[in-house]
Amino acid sequence: MIQAVLLDLDGTLLNDQKMISPKTKETLLSLQANGIRIVLASGRPKRGIEPFATELKLEQYGGLIVSSNGACVTDATTGETLFEQAIDRDVARAILDHLTGFDVIPMLNDETYMYVNDVFSGMLELNGEPFNIIKYESRGGRFQLREEPRLADAIAFPVYKILVAGQPDYLQANVDAMSQPFNQQVTGMFTANMYYEFTDYGIDKARALDHVFQQVGIARDQTIAFGDGHNDRSMLEYAGISVAMDNAVDAIKAIATEVTRSNNEEGIAHHLARYLP
Repeated sequence: MIQAVLLDLDGTLLNDQKMISPKTKETLLSLQANGIRIVLASGRPKRGIEPFATELKLEQYGGLIVSSNGACVTDATTGETLFEQAIDRDVARAILDHLTGFDVIPMLNDETYMYVNDVFSGMLELNGEPFNIIKYESRGGRFQLREEPRLADAIAFPVYKILVAGQPDYLQANVDAMSQPFNQQVTGMFTANMYYEFTDYGIDKARALDHVFQQVGIARDQTIAFGDGHNDRSMLEYAGISVAMDNAVDAIKAIATEVTRSNNEEGIAHHLARYLP
C-alpha cells in the first residue's frame, strides 16, 4: 500500500508551461482523498512551491513541502518547520566572495527578497535565445529583488542554498574551481545545465525525507517518487518505487524502477492510475 507520493516540480509535476495539467491534478486530489500523502520536493525555495501546494490542497490533506533541495521541510497544514539545515553563514559569505572571480550570477533569498548584484545583468543565452535568469527566478519564487554589490553583506538570515546561474559550457568548465575549496563544508550539484547549487554538507532530498518520515510515520518502502534531474537522484534511490519521467536525464532513468511518460504527456497521472480505487 502506497502511503506517500514524492514529486519533484520542474520537469516532473509541472509541464513546460510551469502548470499542473488537469488530469494530473485530478489524480493527485483523488489519491489524497483516499489517504495518500503528497510531498512536493524541489530545489525551489518554499515561496516558489507554495502556490502548487495550495492548488493541490496539501494543507487540507497533511502534505509536506521539501524546499531548497532538502534544506527545509514544512508541514503544509500547520506551516510548522519540521526540518531545516542552513549553510553556516561564514561559509556562505566565503563562497559568495569566491564566486566573484567567475563569470556567473549568484542569487540567494530570504522570506521576501531575492538578492543579486545587479538586477540588469541577468541575461544568458540558452538554446540560441536570450533568457533573463534573474527575472525567471524572482518571478518563479514570487520574490521582490534587492541589489547588493557584495552579496556576502546581505546575509542576516538562514541561507538554505546559494543558487549559481551561468552559461552551461562555462559552468561545466569551471565547476571544480568554483566548488572544490568548499567540498568539506557544503554539498554542490547541478540542478539544470545552467544552474549549480550549494546547500549545507550532506543535504539532499532523501536526508530531509528520512528525518521527517520518522516523525510522521511514513515508511520509505511504501513511497513512490517521481523525478527528472540530478537533484532527484537521492529521493528516487530512497523511495520504495522510483519513477523517472521520459524527459529525465539518462542518469536518472538508469537508477529508476520504471520510466513513465514525459511531464508534457501526463506521465504522473498515467503511472498513478494503477493506485486509484
